[in-house]
Amino acid sequence: MTARSAPLDQTGAARLLTAPLGRLGGLSGVLALSLLAAACVSTPRPVPTPGPGPAPTVPPPVSPPVSPPAVGELSLAALPGWSEEDHLAALRAYAAGCGPSRIAVETCRDARALAAQANPSDARAFLESRFTATEVRTDDGGRGLLTAYFAPEYPARRVPDAEFDAPVLSRPANLAGVGDRAAIEAGSAQSSVLAWMKAEDLFFLQIQGSGTLTFPDGARLRAAYAADNGAKFVGIARPMAEQGLLPRDGTSGEAIRGWLSAHRGAEARRVMALNPRYIFFTTSADDGNEATGAAGVPLPARRSVAVDPSRWTYGEAAWIEADGGNLRGARASYRGLVMTLDTGSAIRGPVRADLYIGRGDAAGHEAGAVRHPLRMWRLVPRG
Repeated sequence: MTARSAPLDQTGAARLLTAPLGRLGGLSGVLALSLLAAACVSTPRPVPTPGPGPAPTVPPPVSPPVSPPAVGELSLAALPGWSEEDHLAALRAYAAGCGPSRIAVETCRDARALAAQANPSDARAFLESRFTATEVRTDDGGRGLLTAYFAPEYPARRVPDAEFDAPVLSRPANLAGVGDRAAIEAGSAQSSVLAWMKAEDLFFLQIQGSGTLTFPDGARLRAAYAADNGAKFVGIARPMAEQGLLPRDGTSGEAIRGWLSAHRGAEARRVMALNPRYIFFTTSADDGNEATGAAGVPLPARRSVAVDPSRWTYGEAAWIEADGGNLRGARASYRGLVMTLDTGSAIRGPVRADLYIGRGDAAGHEAGAVRHPLRMWRLVPRG
């Protein structure tokens, strides 16, 4: 692979730029056999009994043939970049993430048995023999969109101070009537305060949907999505660029965070209020493992994506190709096998994916610059 915490909200800092298949089965080939028979009408002659001859030659065992892809499907070998893929890592990602799927139970079981002992050649042969690929199309025929997200770690406090003055709120008793972000920040929610954060950090935690809170005494808590106020997510990057607060090609997550931090107070609250959506959390001890997605499976870094669950099912394998990111600091491309293990409120459409990068600051810096045109292929189990 070159390159939410269930259910998660808007996914990835680069997604601040946005406001926001049925399954295709493989077709087996049919082999038609013609049997010809001839009838004998004359009286048969006696035939001499043959003497013993040489023992028959037994051919070596032959692997069963693999049916060619049906019309509209590709062999995995024809995918762009397939030969450069880390096939063993891809197989292990599939084995780790295929459990939620009820479509390819046998393939999942076999992959799990092989993954622990396979070498790269075995892994490639398994994937090519068990899957074909079908490109997924957008509703309008254009390119899709890849963004990225990560599991952030943010400093927090148990009591507020001048810097840590934004409360992390639990699910309120009056959820249906809390109102928009501004109303909640004015005190409309009947919630408990779980911790205190910097306002810009809390804003980004709500975008990510989950993260780890770190305290001065070394304690760590995982904050996970509990509920939201029902308001639609509105990205703030575009209006920030339109208002001249940031350059149009400089609206990465880190650039937005830096601006909010530098303008902390009424000015930053005015900008954050452009997004009326508000997330409430629950907290638990942090076990140090990767975040768990909406499918209930830990998310393999760089091998899992959040998708639209009305277009995909959890536990499917997909191939992504994303080139041409246009944000400052963006990597050139992302390509490889990924598993559909999560979702997000702004992830809508058949060719829309949010790539999980991993935990911590480095992952956050990279995720914030991912906004790449995307092509996706569904990997369809054979049989």
